[in-house]
Amino acid sequence: VQLQASGGGLVQAGGSLRLSCAASGIIFSINTMGWYRQAPGKERELVAYHTSVGSTAYADSVKGRSTISRDNTKSTVYLQIYNLEPEDTAVYYCYTDLPGSRGRYWGQGTLVTVSS
Repeated sequence: VQLQASGGGLVQAGGSLRLSCAASGIIFSINTMGWYRQAPGKERELVAYHTSVGSTAYADSVKGRSTISRDNTKSTVYLQIYNLEPEDTAVYYCYTDLPGSRGRYWGQGTLVTVSS
């Protein structure tokens, strides 16, 4: 299983960013896909996830200004965050949960830095 995250970078507060995570080695369409983030000095926190049947959930900190989506034909999950805040600065990690609780795999992380 490989997850390749991309799309991070330096963004000004108020801007937006779209992160991508391309998966291989899995049957993408049947897996839950999601994103965590870890800010400096803080624990990793769940940002959003998208199940194989289309259910989504978001952390309160990004709810209303983010969208998680997936393209099963490209085995890719996306996370778009609007109206970025300095508090969104973190390394963002994509993950996948194999069905039947058979394990979780992580991508390598992509750094998002939001300047004020």
